[in-house]
Amino acid sequence: MIQPSQVFLCIEPVDMRWGMDRLSAYLQGMAQPPCNGAVYAFTNRHRSRLKLLAWDGNGVWLALRRLHQGAFRWPAAGDIVHQVNLQEWLALADGIEWQRLRAKLPDHWQA
Repeated sequence: MIQPSQVFLCIEPVDMRWGMDRLSAYLQGMAQPPCNGAVYAFTNRHRSRLKLLAWDGNGVWLALRRLHQGAFRWPAAGDIVHQVNLQEWLALADGIEWQRLRAKLPDHWQA
């Protein structure tokens, strides 16, 4: 199974019909090396599907997840890719608002 050490979210939506060759070419066009051991995550326009591309040294993994309800929370446009940590990745894959994990507590709250 894929055990990502680095996960990069590709901000712009892609066509979910794209396979591993097209997604790899897309990454190379953005100056991102698809075979660096990181996992690259792509989503569709409605943010209801998530496609992962990962090279493990022997070959490539291509995985797809579809939500039956709701949408994946995705970073705002502006960057090409956005790196998330493992905790954020697990929350995103579960359909949880992973951006809240980085939220700063209000000053009046006691830790």
